Amino acid sequence: MQTPKILRIADKKLIGIGIQTSLAENKTLALWKQFKPLIKEVINRINTNFYSIQVYEDNFDMQQFTPTTPFEKWAAIEVENFKDIPKGLSKFNLVGGLYAVFIHKGTPQEFPKTAASIYGEWLPNSKYTLDNRPHFEILSENYNPNDPNAKEEVWIPIQPIL
Repeated sequence: MQTPKILRIADKKLIGIGIQTSLAENKTLALWKQFKPLIKEVINRINTNFYSIQVYEDNFDMQQFTPTTPFEKWAAIEVENFKDIPKGLSKFNLVGGLYAVFIHKGTPQEFPKTAASIYGEWLPNSKYTLDNRPHFEILSENYNPNDPNAKEEVWIPIQPIL
């Protein structure tokens, strides 16, 4: 089992595209195909990272999560401010706080193993519980989902168990 880094981050300003989906529908590829061509129009991008964001219902319980559980999915990039947002993109305020950061190595099809380790092993045995904030992955500009050696940072919102 992987030991995560525990990091506190400030709020982040992101712009991107958000959709409603589920794992069964899996509109992720179409979302990124729609988003990527619009990036060149962004003039105040902070870095070259991509954010893949999941916004779950309040009081989200991973134990109750099924392939048909709906959630909001975003493809986004970080910006300095929300001035001059290109047409077709929307703003997203990523609320900062405490996160457990894991590394997923492999294709998206292998992600269920990583998720099972995080939510089924690490979280129940940690001194943390899920916090009601977005979950996200940070992908490098060279990220290739078909590469079996691809790496992504998996950020899980946490809070200490009191």
